Amino acid sequence: MTRLSEYLLPTEKQPPADAEALSHKLMVRAGLIRQMGAGMWSWLPAGWRVHQRVVAIVREEMDAIGAQELLMPVLQPAELWRKTGRLEIEELFKLTDRKGSELVLALTHEEAVTFHIAQIVRSYRDLPLIVYHFQVKERDEARPRAGVLRTREFIMKDSYSFDRDQAGMEERYALHVEAYDRIMQRTGLRFYRVEGDVGVMGGVGAHEYMAPCAAGEDQIVLGADGYAANVEVALSAPGVEQVGEGYTRDGEPLQLEPAIEIGNIFKLGTRYSDALGANYLDEQGKENPIWMASYGIGPARIVAAAVEQFADEHGISWPRALAPFAVHLVTLGKPGTPERDAADAVYEDLLQGGVDVLYDDRDAGPGEKFADAELLGCPLRLTVGRRSLESGEIEVQLRRGRKDGPALSLSGEPAALLRAVDELWQSLP
Repeated sequence: MTRLSEYLLPTEKQPPADAEALSHKLMVRAGLIRQMGAGMWSWLPAGWRVHQRVVAIVREEMDAIGAQELLMPVLQPAELWRKTGRLEIEELFKLTDRKGSELVLALTHEEAVTFHIAQIVRSYRDLPLIVYHFQVKERDEARPRAGVLRTREFIMKDSYSFDRDQAGMEERYALHVEAYDRIMQRTGLRFYRVEGDVGVMGGVGAHEYMAPCAAGEDQIVLGADGYAANVEVALSAPGVEQVGEGYTRDGEPLQLEPAIEIGNIFKLGTRYSDALGANYLDEQGKENPIWMASYGIGPARIVAAAVEQFADEHGISWPRALAPFAVHLVTLGKPGTPERDAADAVYEDLLQGGVDVLYDDRDAGPGEKFADAELLGCPLRLTVGRRSLESGEIEVQLRRGRKDGPALSLSGEPAALLRAVDELWQSLP
């Protein structure tokens, strides 16, 4: 149901009083998300469409490298986390059931997936293997902030690779680097892949995917030769020094830029397989630990980063790949008028042609309709009113830059309209 008169899109004129990040302000104002409590957010229909656009891109690229999708529980036995030494992580939610059994709400799934692999994989013939899922994560965040950027509950895609040795792990890691690069390119975001810190994940190496924007709570340093790293990693690297408020590398100044972490990948080595007994038998029948790596992406963070990077003073301006709808159709005619009949016909033609269209058929003034369209930020806005009947043309606005597009014929064949809309669509960023 994509008639705005029947669609749940509660736009607001003012942002929440506590909102600081642009994405927080605009996603609430545009009717994409609503807060339930500190760090707890609901995705409303249009917002969920954007979130699932990201999920679809990630799923396609994971499948393309041979990863297999599954689903593991959020609620897990605490004992697994005790064995890996991660039970005392401060952000980990811990609880007990009615029988007194210790449980956790997972903030990532290394323990769960290694538990299963330890039971399933027996031989070198079972390797290599990549599995992934999209699952809710729970994090006892000390300072939830910035809308969906730092929350206590969120959905993450995490994948895990399993190999017989380090060389195999490096191959699977390289596959993920290529897949992640393609994912970021397809979303339309500006991003950097930077050297990262393994942190509480442990292991032998990591990279982070960073989207530069003013609301970013991480700092990355960038060099003219393509060097990119987070500040902590950079300062531990040879040749990098802090000079006053800035940084240099081999004497050359580095650019400091705030960014949102939207993905991370870790070479875990045998850290989890050793702790949880995930081994395999090689050709000689010798038992060896499985080499692992893990790979995370936050769809919500990609959505927020897109808002941050492309919004203007009028609202959101989605990249084509993430937009909740391709076309925002606005009618300026009241029910029963020729201009409303014409707009209804255009809506039906677009629907029948498979175009993702949101139709603003509300009993509201042109100013309110145009303001809401610019706030929501769909790439194409088509307007049908009295002027359209006089000229025989549908007015077109391209959201990025708020430019007028080439007018479309109001009286042509539906196929011609669909071709023209598709050509416009393909030309957009």
